Amino acid sequence: MVPRLLLRAWPRGPALVSGAPCRPLSAGTGPGQYLQHSVVPTMHYQDSLPRLPVPKLEDTIRRYLSAQKPLLDDDQFRKTEQFCKSFENGIGKELHKQLVAQDQQNKHTSYISGPWFDMYLTARDSVVLNFNPFISFNPDPKPEYNDQLIRATNMTISAIRFLKTLRAGLLEPEVFHLNPAKSDTDSFKRLIRFVPSSLSWYGAYLVNAYPLDMSQYFRLFNSTRLPKPTRDELFTDEKAKHLLVLRRGHFYIFDILDQDGNIVSTSEIQAHLKYILSDVSPAPEFPLAYLTSENRDVWAELRQQLISSGNEETLRKVDSAVFCLCLDDVPIKDLIHLSHNMLHGDGTNRWFDKSFNLIIAKDGTAAVHFEHAWGDGVAVLRFFNEVFKDSTQAPAVTPQSQPATTDSSVAVQKLSFKLNDALKTGITAAKEKFDATVKTLTIDCIQFHRGGKEFLKRQKLSPDAVAQLAFQMAFLRQYGQTVATYESCSTAAFKHGRTETIRPASIFTKKCSEAFVRAPSTHSHWPSVTEQGFDRHLFALRYLAAAKGIVLPELYLDPAYGQINHNILSTSTLSSPAVNIGGFAPVVPDGFGIGYAVHDNWIGCNVSSYPGRNAREFLQCVEKALGDMFDALEGKPIKT
Repeated sequence: MVPRLLLRAWPRGPALVSGAPCRPLSAGTGPGQYLQHSVVPTMHYQDSLPRLPVPKLEDTIRRYLSAQKPLLDDDQFRKTEQFCKSFENGIGKELHKQLVAQDQQNKHTSYISGPWFDMYLTARDSVVLNFNPFISFNPDPKPEYNDQLIRATNMTISAIRFLKTLRAGLLEPEVFHLNPAKSDTDSFKRLIRFVPSSLSWYGAYLVNAYPLDMSQYFRLFNSTRLPKPTRDELFTDEKAKHLLVLRRGHFYIFDILDQDGNIVSTSEIQAHLKYILSDVSPAPEFPLAYLTSENRDVWAELRQQLISSGNEETLRKVDSAVFCLCLDDVPIKDLIHLSHNMLHGDGTNRWFDKSFNLIIAKDGTAAVHFEHAWGDGVAVLRFFNEVFKDSTQAPAVTPQSQPATTDSSVAVQKLSFKLNDALKTGITAAKEKFDATVKTLTIDCIQFHRGGKEFLKRQKLSPDAVAQLAFQMAFLRQYGQTVATYESCSTAAFKHGRTETIRPASIFTKKCSEAFVRAPSTHSHWPSVTEQGFDRHLFALRYLAAAKGIVLPELYLDPAYGQINHNILSTSTLSSPAVNIGGFAPVVPDGFGIGYAVHDNWIGCNVSSYPGRNAREFLQCVEKALGDMFDALEGKPIKT
């Protein structure tokens, strides 16, 4: 989902061996252990996924120059053009040749996977605001199920059902269906399961279906990003069976799976969560969770001190937990409060390094906050959608359900950490830094109700293109210029695909924006913002040059290269009936973080900014831009 993400080739977890047959259900398995029983094994398509192609160098240079055109004046563009020609005919040609050769030697992965992991894991900035995004759930349609204990129990069990279904190979493979009447059918699934994994993708392709890479999924559970000097590590322990729960800055664990790998009875889980919610202990004086918001090198040093102080086994319980459930003591006031709470909270009740935090507020408002190094929005959104669907359509507990009469004080372990003066000082410093940083973040949102996807498609327009054009028009109206813009898109249709950048700011969007903003009566051109990417290819060539000890080519020293990668408008969209709102912080200090969704009949937009930019004014300009475009489409005069 969010624009700044990167990783290294994922080792394949033993439970996700490609093409593994569906395991038979154990005799002791109850009907609620699995979300689904796919006839096609979860990883059936993985081996035959096509590889992400390395673009031709001349195509990358052409696309790069096209993206630079609206951002530079004529003199700047001529200089950049010269840098590109020198690069394409000189060192760039040699680097490209080496990249292609390297790609041919590593056919098990994609050319961008290793560099992308390194980019994430070597970043030393705090993961909070700089990397981690959030997605919030819509409320349960049945109001009485939004009680904090009821919803926490149901979502927790649905999440574990997802885990079990995934590991058993019973989760439906992720497939993009262009003709679902042919490909998303029982008859096709019964047929394709017998096609060898090495050929299965081609069978799907013949009926216009495109299986997606699922190599990231095993990192959803039992996984944590561990801080290390200079480069972090991703840690996964699939043997651990306990859940980590945070409340008021305290840490609790209890087994969520029994010794046979079955889900603990729902009444026991409900009892344990009720027990945790009833704990009246005051918040700790030195909340350890602040450390996960620190600079990664600072956190790595403090973590080593924690280990040296006798906390290694306790930290292992945190790191290996199936996931982190955060029970907040405050209700959500409105969408802006929701965004702040789910994106960063107060710093005491999140373990920001965990693959994801499932957050349940006092009023049952729920969200997923996730660390980005291990994976992208495609994997998280699939998990998100399945948990919402299962917890609302097949809830494990009801408002009438009674918790088990079990002694939760025995089953639930409250973790304690040994803190010396240096660690206490480190936590205090981390808190001060966290509080100072989040105070600078402004978030605002709008809902535009004049129309959405249905209306725009009737006009034969791309809903996403219209939203992106609104952002270009808004920035031009507010600041009088066109700036570098990032729209994240997935390359999950390829093996170990990650993301690519769409560059919505083009000479066409610039002309169209100017027509609407500066000469409202002359609008006539509706541009397309689709373009194949160039960013990852140039990034991989630069990474290769650094790895080979080659002096950085002039193209990368050109101020224009720095400018186009200083993404003032950073945008990302996720569309799903389960999603209420999603968001992230700006990726540069003078930028906007724009999470948006074009629904059937309305358009939602969530914008963040730091001092120097004004999210509220920008959203007013977005609303004006959308109104102008809808006026034009309806044949109405545009108001100046």
